[in-house]
Amino acid sequence: MISFKCPGGVYNSTPRRVIFGNGSVSTIADEVNHLGCSRALVISTPGRLKMAEDVASLIGRNCVAILPEAISQVPIELARMGRERAAELNADCLVSVGGGASVGLAKGIAYENGIPIIDIPTTYSGSEVTGFCGMTIDGVKQMHISLNMLASTLIYDPSLTLGLPVKTSAASAMNALAHCVDAVYVPTVNPVVALAAAEGARITAKAVMEVVKKPDDLQARGELLYGAYLAGVALTGGFALQHGLAHVLGGTFHIEHGLAHSLCLPYVTAFNSRYVPDKLLPIAKALETDVLNLGGKIYDLLGVLGLPSGLCEIGFAEENLDKLIRITLETDNGYNPVPLTEEAVRGIVTEMWLGRRPG
Repeated sequence: MISFKCPGGVYNSTPRRVIFGNGSVSTIADEVNHLGCSRALVISTPGRLKMAEDVASLIGRNCVAILPEAISQVPIELARMGRERAAELNADCLVSVGGGASVGLAKGIAYENGIPIIDIPTTYSGSEVTGFCGMTIDGVKQMHISLNMLASTLIYDPSLTLGLPVKTSAASAMNALAHCVDAVYVPTVNPVVALAAAEGARITAKAVMEVVKKPDDLQARGELLYGAYLAGVALTGGFALQHGLAHVLGGTFHIEHGLAHSLCLPYVTAFNSRYVPDKLLPIAKALETDVLNLGGKIYDLLGVLGLPSGLCEIGFAEENLDKLIRITLETDNGYNPVPLTEEAVRGIVTEMWLGRRPG
């Protein structure tokens, strides 16, 4: 008999408005007006300042300032500074421009004050779809969950992703694929989210190879951005060990977010596929492989994309493995389909460090 339970709240909730298409960034002023706002604070990383200035210009007199200080992993000190800046400016909405760092800072600001968010993502992280945000406190990335952080509007413009470097694009796409894999076996997933995960995995895996071959192909960029959106929908169902490990690699060891996910994904997938093959079957079909070879298939994809396959390959010190294991276990949310033991996590992490093909 079919049986499932949707927990509601942040889980399975997605933004109310989504505008997707080339040139859609031109609608930003209308979207600020739609929210009834007139004092937008635009958020970006320092590297995306020019794009943020262009967006601020489109918003016009309803933009009060640009905050180009977002960095990856959302240090709590930065989020607090952003809240203070928003209060000083009397900002009534936030417009994030860029990747997960910009999206995350907007979430960190809205977490306490509930200011509505408009996200204009330029990478494939998918985090703009969710009300989840990892903020780094005392060197540990801690997950925060609140409907205050769920964007009011998403604007996807594939043309804004054309300048994203190939390696960054590939790693970001693997981040999206990780959402699809990690979402299908958690207890908070629902059938609609599971369908989005399978389709997101199929589109993302296909489109990222096209983007790597032809970085200026706008059609391929659009397909990959659509796959990332579906992956974001999948992520609303929740996450487990894959994200737990990647968050420790990023928050504690400062490994770039997309790369952290790409390094974890083959090994966590291989581990969980031995225990819940039925849950991962739709993902395996989407990637045109069998379940028990799914981790290996993802590992092979890393090679095709030119991404590293092991922690030792990027200079991660072997003596840091114990700390990685300890913090992963301490921050485990209990949603992995297989209860985590130190022995299990050590086995996964050891394979990650060596970079050997699963299976």
